[in-house]
Amino acid sequence: MSEKRQYRMRERAKSQEETRQRIVEATMHLHEEIGARATTISAIAERAGVQRLTVYRHFSDETAVFRACTSHWLHLNPPPDPAEWAGIADPVARLRTAFERFYAYYARTRRMWLVSHRDVADVPALQQPMAQFAEFVAGVGDGLVFGPPGNRDAILATVRHALVFPTWQSLEDLGLDNPAKLDLVLGWVRGLEG
Repeated sequence: MSEKRQYRMRERAKSQEETRQRIVEATMHLHEEIGARATTISAIAERAGVQRLTVYRHFSDETAVFRACTSHWLHLNPPPDPAEWAGIADPVARLRTAFERFYAYYARTRRMWLVSHRDVADVPALQQPMAQFAEFVAGVGDGLVFGPPGNRDAILATVRHALVFPTWQSLEDLGLDNPAKLDLVLGWVRGLEG
């Protein structure tokens, strides 16, 4: 194969990858602005500056586009890593650190979580990634439980409830800033210690 042909093939592959990335980013921005439910393939194509057929050349269906969008968004906005607080010996300090990280994360990524929670029941392509994130958060909650054995179930339920975005959003809607939210949810847990 000639060098000129190899060069053209590399350039074509690069151009295709750039087009695919524009489609993914257009989808991500539309999801954040108007939600997955209102995002159409036509709107994605228009935002990406391509034809609808080009979107379908890169992605077999809406679910494939949404999966690529979710993966890209999570790459740009990774959730808090439990390793950040795993080494904290004091269970209350560990819990506070986890809540601080999650609440700061939700504050930064609020728009996407709002529309995703709103649209999840109507958009099958969102249901798996949202369920996976919910499992991740539940697992984080499991790792934060402490206290007397008789109260562990109540503490687990409280920690899991306090870690999810809808709880953060509800407290946000009440006008609480993150420090006030932290004090409140830690008070819930401390009240269960026995």
